Amino acid sequence: MRLGYLPLCAAAAMLAGCGSGSGNEAAGAASVVPDWRSIATTSDRHRLREWRTAWVKALELARASGHGQALAQEGALLQPDAGLAWQDPPPGVYRCRTIKIGGQSEAMLDYIAYPWFDCRIRNEDGLMSFTKLTGSQRPIGLLFPYVGQRMVFLGTLQLGDESRALQYGRDTERDMAGVIERIGEAKWRLVFPYPHFESTIDILELVPKSAAG
Repeated sequence: MRLGYLPLCAAAAMLAGCGSGSGNEAAGAASVVPDWRSIATTSDRHRLREWRTAWVKALELARASGHGQALAQEGALLQPDAGLAWQDPPPGVYRCRTIKIGGQSEAMLDYIAYPWFDCRIRNEDGLMSFTKLTGSQRPIGLLFPYVGQRMVFLGTLQLGDESRALQYGRDTERDMAGVIERIGEAKWRLVFPYPHFESTIDILELVPKSAAG
């Protein structure tokens, strides 16, 4: 895999040489995994601090507009405190689907569940990368160590037929920040509080294809 497209290449010191060559050629460039706080924008640090506020507000909006049963049917996936003891998601291809909760305006839906798409997690010289491979809205970025039962995602949003991701921090509207948690046996979720488009919170469910049957 070429690392040059990763949106955090210019920001993460350990990937400073990722603009050319393969992942193997870049091996050894990373000696220390940076603290995500040293890379995240001020706006994204704020969004991550307010994750619970976003979640509670989104659930209230969805219930008020009649989606209580749909929320309940998803079980732990949509429960803020359902995170389990951490285990790294294994590298590989995943089935993934997004649920958007809490419309940002009255014209937007307060609950919408999208179908399954494909995502991928890969080891990237001391870090893991996450890429949504299919669909019209595709997060792409890196996973950073964090305290407790989660990791932090920092990346950007790739749209439509775009073939390359923007560099993180270049366009605030495309920057993405979230947390990834384990919520079951071979099941994780990537949570995006206050995304820039459409909803108050996005929950992306992740199940390894090898475990999905």
